[in-house]
Amino acid sequence: MNDRPAMQQPDRKQTILTRPTRSVGGRIQVPGDKSISHRALIFGALADGTTDIQGFLPGEDCLATMAALRAMGVDIKQSDTTTIRVVGAGLQGLAAPAAPLDMGNSGTAMRLLAGLLSGQAFDSVLVGDASLMQRPMQRVATPLRMMGAGITTADSGHPPLTMTGGQPLHGIEYKLPVASAQVKSAILLAALYATGRTTVIEPAVTRDHTERMLARFGYPTRHAGGRVSLVPGGRLTATRIDVPGDLSSAAFFLLAGSIADRGELVIENVGLNPTRTGILQILKRMGAEILVASPGAIDTPGEGESSGTIIVRPARLHGIELPTELVPLAIDELPIVFIAAALADGQTVIRGAGELRHKESDRISVMVNGLRALGADIQERPDGAIIQGGALSGGEIDTGGDHRVAMAFAVAGIAAQAPIRIIDTANVATSFPGFIRDAGDIGMHLETVDD
Repeated sequence: MNDRPAMQQPDRKQTILTRPTRSVGGRIQVPGDKSISHRALIFGALADGTTDIQGFLPGEDCLATMAALRAMGVDIKQSDTTTIRVVGAGLQGLAAPAAPLDMGNSGTAMRLLAGLLSGQAFDSVLVGDASLMQRPMQRVATPLRMMGAGITTADSGHPPLTMTGGQPLHGIEYKLPVASAQVKSAILLAALYATGRTTVIEPAVTRDHTERMLARFGYPTRHAGGRVSLVPGGRLTATRIDVPGDLSSAAFFLLAGSIADRGELVIENVGLNPTRTGILQILKRMGAEILVASPGAIDTPGEGESSGTIIVRPARLHGIELPTELVPLAIDELPIVFIAAALADGQTVIRGAGELRHKESDRISVMVNGLRALGADIQERPDGAIIQGGALSGGEIDTGGDHRVAMAFAVAGIAAQAPIRIIDTANVATSFPGFIRDAGDIGMHLETVDD
């Protein structure tokens, strides 16, 4: 039993080299869903009893959450990389960590644990890598302070996050200024330790993995009309969690199958949570030939996560004006949309995506600069871009250390007219370990070079 896997920090440099590909096809499964894996660990740690997790994502982001929970005394064992057993400490059972908790590159881990740690009796500090230490945290600190939490940030509003323990929390009604599942989840985690009802009002639909996970552990929330409420006083009961494949990871291959000249690609056991399927709707609007087959529930219907098989075949894409209501449902997949738009016929307009500027990189700026380096006609806008579709040349791309940008340009290499050199790609391991191998299995021509 290996119950202490090492967390590999992506401080190394790595380059991906691409060559054009004509055929993409075969059958594949992508790694487990990152959002669900984070939450399964956290709620398993807070539950009474032992929780078994199948299909866990062993990426660096989720391993950061695992390491933090272990540092607070939670017994977590791995029988293999994707099979996890969490011996719950209960809602009041976490212990003070001996040192600051390092979240690596994971904004999800930092924001969710900020909510959890706001309700503890002990002091704690959250830090991360150079990229994470530049990401905004006031948006999560503000509502937690309104609940009574003793939480401070750096003067810039960036990490480190310092939580003073023993602060009594009370329920609030809070309207999110920007749709954010991470902020919503942080508030709901803090609400487990508050007096009175807590309600979060969403300006747009965001992913609901936290609400589903709470229900799965026997602690349901109430939601209607964009309002999610939690009443304290319940308990979390250990359960089994089967994590489906991550749709955000599958989306790279959906685009790969769409822009190849020939082949049929089948992606099995992909999560189909309706708050995550915006990328399917967007690609279909652009003309992609995507079929969802054999959808089903992997957990109790109404409490778990649905999954299914996705089939994709080559198609000629065309530009669209991206509906703003689909943006929150595909926020992590928008780098893929930039690539699809650059290869499509006609113009694509992306608006309402300002949140992309606050991800692992300023994804609007990095995608615009990268596509220009490949000869694309693209205009940057504060909340998106206007992209004239056409051909992409070869060239060199600087990802800014952003895993999703790296994988998006790796897929662009399928249809580029010449090789692409993509630098600073080590962070692909945060969300999709094995990406290069899986890409090769479906016919993509990629290789890596350590710089």
